[in-house]
Amino acid sequence: MTKMPLLFMAVLCSTAALAQKKPLDHSVYDGWQSISERVISNNGKYVAYTITPQEGDGTLVIQATDKSFKKEFPRGANPVITPDNRFVLFRVKPFFKDTREARIKKKKPEDMPKDTLVVFEFGKDSILRVPNIKGFKTPEKGTGQWMAYLLEKAAPPVLPKPAPDSLAQLSNLEKMADSLVRVSDSLRKKATEARTKGLSILQPAKKESKSAPKPGDPVEEGTELVLRNLYTGEEKRYQLVSDYLFSEKGNVLLIETTRKNSDTLRQSLVLWTKLPEGTTDTVMRKFNEARNYSFDKEGTQLSFMAERDSVSKALTKFFRLWYYKPGYDSARIRADRSTAGVPSGYTVTENYPATFSRDGKKLYFGLSPIRKPKDTSLVDFETARLDIWHYNDDYLQPQQLVNLSRDQRKAYMAVLNSPEASTVVSLSNPDFDNAALVDEGNADYVLVTSTKNNRVASQWQGFTMSDAYIVSTQDGSRKLVKQKIRGGYSASPSGKFIIWYDAASKQYFTYEVATGTTRNITQKITTHLWDDEDDHPDDPDDFGIADWTENDATVLIYDRYDVWQCDPTGAAAPINVTDGYGRKNRIILRIQSTDKEARFVKRDEQLIIGGLNRNNKYNGIFTKKLDVTGEPVQLYQGPNALGLAGKAKDASMYMLSVANVQEPANINVSADLKTFTKLSDINPQQKEYNWLTAELVKWKMFDGKESEGLLFKPENFDPKKKYPVILYFYERDADGLYNYRNPAPSASTINIPWFVSNGYLVFDPNIYYKNGQPGESAYNSVVSAAKMLAKLGYVDSTKMAIQGQSWGGYQVSYLVTRTNMFAAAGAGAPVANMTSAYGGIRWGSGMNRQFQYERTQSRIGATLWQRQDLYLKNSPLFHAPKVTTPLLIMHNDQDGAVPWYQGIEYFTALRRLGKKVWMLQYNGEDHNLVERRNRKDLSIRLSQFFDHYLKGAPAAKWIAEGVPAIDKGIDWGTEVKGETKAGF
Repeated sequence: MTKMPLLFMAVLCSTAALAQKKPLDHSVYDGWQSISERVISNNGKYVAYTITPQEGDGTLVIQATDKSFKKEFPRGANPVITPDNRFVLFRVKPFFKDTREARIKKKKPEDMPKDTLVVFEFGKDSILRVPNIKGFKTPEKGTGQWMAYLLEKAAPPVLPKPAPDSLAQLSNLEKMADSLVRVSDSLRKKATEARTKGLSILQPAKKESKSAPKPGDPVEEGTELVLRNLYTGEEKRYQLVSDYLFSEKGNVLLIETTRKNSDTLRQSLVLWTKLPEGTTDTVMRKFNEARNYSFDKEGTQLSFMAERDSVSKALTKFFRLWYYKPGYDSARIRADRSTAGVPSGYTVTENYPATFSRDGKKLYFGLSPIRKPKDTSLVDFETARLDIWHYNDDYLQPQQLVNLSRDQRKAYMAVLNSPEASTVVSLSNPDFDNAALVDEGNADYVLVTSTKNNRVASQWQGFTMSDAYIVSTQDGSRKLVKQKIRGGYSASPSGKFIIWYDAASKQYFTYEVATGTTRNITQKITTHLWDDEDDHPDDPDDFGIADWTENDATVLIYDRYDVWQCDPTGAAAPINVTDGYGRKNRIILRIQSTDKEARFVKRDEQLIIGGLNRNNKYNGIFTKKLDVTGEPVQLYQGPNALGLAGKAKDASMYMLSVANVQEPANINVSADLKTFTKLSDINPQQKEYNWLTAELVKWKMFDGKESEGLLFKPENFDPKKKYPVILYFYERDADGLYNYRNPAPSASTINIPWFVSNGYLVFDPNIYYKNGQPGESAYNSVVSAAKMLAKLGYVDSTKMAIQGQSWGGYQVSYLVTRTNMFAAAGAGAPVANMTSAYGGIRWGSGMNRQFQYERTQSRIGATLWQRQDLYLKNSPLFHAPKVTTPLLIMHNDQDGAVPWYQGIEYFTALRRLGKKVWMLQYNGEDHNLVERRNRKDLSIRLSQFFDHYLKGAPAAKWIAEGVPAIDKGIDWGTEVKGETKAGF
């Protein structure tokens, strides 16, 4: 009998705790954390990760995976655990407040606060700290005993000058006067002598020839580099260092130094320091510029580009390919513009990193055309400035201009079949778009692709058909593999086959290099290898290739749910290696990579497979061996969002990111992937706030088909209350039911945690489309969802709103012309007029927008002149008189995706019609807000707008009156009468 009152009191306490939780406010964003960096030691015993707030000082955590040890370092970042599992190296960044203060004072880069290097050794109390560093490096592999760090330039000492007393000041003035008298007497004497000899006193100084090189042109001097043996503590120092690089195995440290401006005898050097011996050889001396140092895998050969002949301001510089190995007295030129095999008019380019083949026998590098230098004799203000558009151009001028810098640096692959070879083999040219090494350069061919003669059509296709060739590394001869394929080609790991997906036939094909035979290898697969739920007016994408097996024996290909093993020769029938388990259970199975260096999958390898259950949205982990028949074995499945963040190289220890609606993505570790050990615990302050819950909701749309969406409720939800609702949407988000959502200032859309915490319900419906009817498809999905919600007893059907950005913004703009059931609406970067947007430019890429309507997201499926009726029907602008919903538009003047004038067209139409409409235009901002200050501002305005129309809050000044241009930057308009100023 006594237990009942105790239970009753417990329930009361729990209810009271929920009621006392605070709603989120805009000030919480800066301190909300995420884990931005994570590494695991090779032995699986330790992890290091950084906890980073959205703004402010982060923390580096070093922790044992068995939780026996944990150490935190304020402001730590960029952790590296050495291959021997003994040390963690990382930076400690300056205090955020100090950097902020320096920015406010507009200090120069050299005067900004600097980083500190920290070396932490497991099992030791001592910690090495090195202040004032530019950076540090360690070998990727090897013993783990070496590190190198580069120091910042030392600040010149500032010596205080003692203030002179009055007698000293008089003495100094007297000395200055005497000096001036002597100078004056000397000048008079020189003038008298000149007149006596009949010379002119005022002779102009002799001008130096502008073309003459200045041997003493100042350079930016390097700084001090320290090579440290972590085992012994011994250090070796190098002066004037501008660049440095370890070989992969850590057996060489390469060092580049600059000359010293004040000492002409100190010339620039490239040095080869052999480890562990510490002996140093000179690779090159006295050069102007060197770039793209590259070792072979064994650390026994070096290549780089260098230029040593031109003056510092030369308009054209000719780089050469240099080669070095121990035993040479210095680096040797292997290629330049005069080398045999280099096409006429081409030269070695510094913009393409030279690469050794995996076996070290070939050396690949880049060539580029010798471009005509700009005529510097022309006067800028007398020269026309224009872009010339031509109908035969491969790409439109805006696209060319966006890619101009890339195109100016474009290089074309060439090879030396031996680093000692005297003849270059050219493998590519401007007719080809890409050249890819095969078998890490060991193969006797490279795979090149060309979109020539297919490029113009990308204006309305949105993609470019490509042709593939194999090009011999021995003589540059090429063979056609396949023409006019949408998408990419790839080579098998050992180079025996080329594979591609043909969107037209919806099949995979291989080309056998040895025989030149092309085969369809998937025609016997009965399930679809393409997205059969895709609703764009175009050929659907395939689900992709998972991997190859050893020796190119088989290739693994996905359908929607399962993994198929296919014979690249087509001889053996395809095998469903997951035994149809994914399809039977509606679980999407995808192989997870646990070894970044693996080139293929071994048949006896224990594969790790991730799985998303489409019924309940659970995420799972499965395992499977290719040489064992049957279904994959489930290791874990649950209501979480999972991410495999890494695996220990030498141990069965996995590092995972685990999150759900209530818990942020924390670091977990697992030895068996069945049970997880949680290591981190970020955002403990969340417990103080009224958080959110998420539910999967299903309903029937107007067309009778079932849809699903996500309903977010506050943690203190009371079914007896009436809640305002905001429907946010884009396309389909329901699979992300268990994703964690950070409170953060808005880049464009409502922040769901903030609105839910502050007493709103938020619903995110999936939208399903019919070609030619994007607007009505949104109506079918969104408005049917709204009507379903309106029937719920806890929903205030008079206080419902919609909000979306970009494609979501378009749908909002359309929906307010079709219904008046919403009390308010927010549309970010909306297309209002498809007829004018159709011919517009996506300024971020320079591409024309036609493809978007004919084939992709806008889903019209025809040209403007073929179906003008559909463009008019789906354009909100032409239905503006029907709008009754107050509409807040955001459209920024540097939008690179949707032309800014689309927002203006809609705003001016609605304004003329007397509708309630506002437009926020953030200056210099892109499609989504980039600058945090603007994101914070938008967050305030979104909350004020929806609070006003859905909660009856007083209107802020910008809503009630606006802010005239004359008050811009003075009055932000966020104040509400009778309240304090809104802000952070």
